[in-house]
Amino acid sequence: MSLYEIAFSGQLLPGARLEQVEANLTKLFQADAQRIALLFSGRRVVIKQNLDFAAVEKYRQAMERAGAQVEVKPMPVDVEEIELAPPPAVEAPATATAPLDSGNSSTTPGALKVAPRDEYMAAFVDVEAPDFGIAPVGVDLQDARPEPVAPRVDLSQFSLAPVGSDMGERRRASDAPVPNTSHLKLVD
Repeated sequence: MSLYEIAFSGQLLPGARLEQVEANLTKLFQADAQRIALLFSGRRVVIKQNLDFAAVEKYRQAMERAGAQVEVKPMPVDVEEIELAPPPAVEAPATATAPLDSGNSSTTPGALKVAPRDEYMAAFVDVEAPDFGIAPVGVDLQDARPEPVAPRVDLSQFSLAPVGSDMGERRRASDAPVPNTSHLKLVD
């Protein structure tokens, strides 16, 4: 959800008088004259922040009805910093004399062991993720698709009319005969 802040820099809407806007803002904010004077100091003053769009629109409309020109800006989004796990250590290849691990499927070749970074990720510890490699440069990774085949359409029932023949085109309104109005007269 996006959050916004509403700020005022002392700007008035066109046609608004300073004394009237100060009186309107005093009534709107129920503040004393000293606080309202701070709003008109020329500095940018944040009126309210962390508002959703509907709330900031209510503030904007109320301030504009009072004659003040306000500025609405989206609040910066805090991005959670995530610490990446160190890359897995490369293990030496197993020798032929090493005993086989029976019953442990998590050490199968080609499977990655995922270390959880927090309690949310701990739910995914038992997920087996394949160890995908990186393809060499220039290799086509798109699956092969068969060539499209044009559908068979039977057009034998249709024929062509000779050039210039009337195809039964509808008559336009301008082609209709003009009614005879010679017998009509205007009376004063």
